[in-house]
Amino acid sequence: MNRKFRLSTALDIDDVLLECTAYAIRLANEKYKFDPPLSVHEVTGWGKQGKRTDVIFEFFNDPHFYETQPVLEGAKEFVRKLSQMTEVFVSTAIPPEFMGIRAKQIMREFPEIPPDHIYMGSRKDKISVDILFDDGMHNVFRSNAQYPILMRRPWNQAATGMLAVNTYDEFLKLVEVIADSYSIKPEHFTLNEPSIVVLVGPSGSGKSTIARRVLEKTDRFKKLMSYTTKDPTAETENEWYNYVSMEHFNEMCDSGEMFQSTMYAGHGYGSKKSDIEEILAQGKHVLTTMDICGTMSLKTNFKNVITVYIKREKRALLSSILRKKSDINDKINRIIAIESEQQNMEICDYVVEFHTYDDAVNQICSILNIDNG
Repeated sequence: MNRKFRLSTALDIDDVLLECTAYAIRLANEKYKFDPPLSVHEVTGWGKQGKRTDVIFEFFNDPHFYETQPVLEGAKEFVRKLSQMTEVFVSTAIPPEFMGIRAKQIMREFPEIPPDHIYMGSRKDKISVDILFDDGMHNVFRSNAQYPILMRRPWNQAATGMLAVNTYDEFLKLVEVIADSYSIKPEHFTLNEPSIVVLVGPSGSGKSTIARRVLEKTDRFKKLMSYTTKDPTAETENEWYNYVSMEHFNEMCDSGEMFQSTMYAGHGYGSKKSDIEEILAQGKHVLTTMDICGTMSLKTNFKNVITVYIKREKRALLSSILRKKSDINDKINRIIAIESEQQNMEICDYVVEFHTYDDAVNQICSILNIDNG
């Protein structure tokens, strides 16, 4: 790393370090005896939704709520580790009358965070840091941080394309990757031990087509079949996915069968650790396409993960998206995500910019030292 100073990180508090929404849900169930009980998965958007879950907002005006908020499991260890990697700040939006309660709890539970690093207020776009970690899509979208990162929660599943993680470990790995992005990468990478190669890029970049052509060039790779809730008739990418219902998808995620899952353009995508382990055990390299969230999960769970960003001019991206067989909302979500996804280029190991698919395949084979005969 060539920097002579530390990265700086601003952490949100509610639903990032302290339990908030799930705690309010529990209190509401205890007070009102909902049948069936309220579930945190019913909170699918930010703010009041005109649904029965709106009852939780009454607790956000109660000082006792803030005095008793539980610390999320693993949060203290997470802050300890992060404080060794970056300078840590807090950026928390809380009503003024409860700021004193919040400050005391932060200082008590997270002593690694200096008191003068605690910022309170809703204008998180005014905080100047390298990295912001927040569960609010609006804060991530408006942030001036170089790397605004979303903590995945049920109410932000519609977010597409931005840097996002599901766990503290994934966030710490992403911070490592960001720090490493300032170092100079070797021009070529030698695939000695079985490795995982991930093609990353916006929708329409041609990741699947390029991956298929790389597979046709060499038998050293095997493709990873992932799982998605997207209608199998809507795309030509069927060869890369096993299609499952949203209910089955959520069951696999909740049971831990999926080691990583993400939402893209309103659809669930995920992969099984056992599928990857099976390929690696055969002595083959894994080739897959993923968004940056899935990629960070891979880097957290496996060694020898190489990321290649597929860069394509915007006109070609738009043309490809508009030709897809998906509905208009899906296309809009993919187009909106283009700008956010282009930032991911900075934290990938290699970048491939191409005019023809053959050109892209040749570049990838050169990077990975693969015979392209």
